Amino acid sequence: MLKGINHSIIEVNETGSEYYERAILIIRPEYASAQRAVLEDEARRMLRDMDVPSALRSKSRRLVRILTASAFAAGGILIGCILSALTR
Repeated sequence: MLKGINHSIIEVNETGSEYYERAILIIRPEYASAQRAVLEDEARRMLRDMDVPSALRSKSRRLVRILTASAFAAGGILIGCILSALTR
């Protein structure tokens, strides 16, 4: 059962993120009397500073690791072939 819940909220429709369409932030009661413009600016700044979701970040890191390992392996094979050709 809910009784008289009263929260001040800020809804940001343009987050500037390709991952998040909209954000709803609930303002703490002790800051509810702060100027609305200051709270909205802080909300936009916080959303701008948000990073890529961790699940997506780990996939891209995995791809970078695979590509790096492949490049080193190819370089090692190439050096091995060159050294083998020089010692003949």
